[in-house]
Amino acid sequence: MTGDVFRSMALATLLTSSGLLFVASSTALAADPPYEKKLVRLAEVLGSIHYLRNLCGEKGTRWRDEMEALLQTEKPEPERRAKLIASFNRGYRSFGGVYSACTDSAITAIGRYMNEGEGLSSEIVTRYRN
Repeated sequence: MTGDVFRSMALATLLTSSGLLFVASSTALAADPPYEKKLVRLAEVLGSIHYLRNLCGEKGTRWRDEMEALLQTEKPEPERRAKLIASFNRGYRSFGGVYSACTDSAITAIGRYMNEGEGLSSEIVTRYRN
């Protein structure tokens, strides 16, 4: 799996900063943009992919770098930044307890998360771009 499917992730960097508040609970504040839950999920997906791809032999920090690009684009306040990073870390840790070696199941999970990440990224950019 080369990750070419996930190239649309770079499109997420087209998002502009809008001073949004991140809410960890399921109750959204009026100031939350309609894509906030998707962005939080995207951060978690990036963390999952970062863990799994490295487990299965990909070297480097590509997926962490994608997360950093999202943070640079969003320019979140410190509290929101910390919560987005926590979402990334949650995704990373969620597979650490499940997979200690690359297996067929881990490779399947990579494919699913790559597809989900591509879908989230495309939807955020296409549907909510200003």
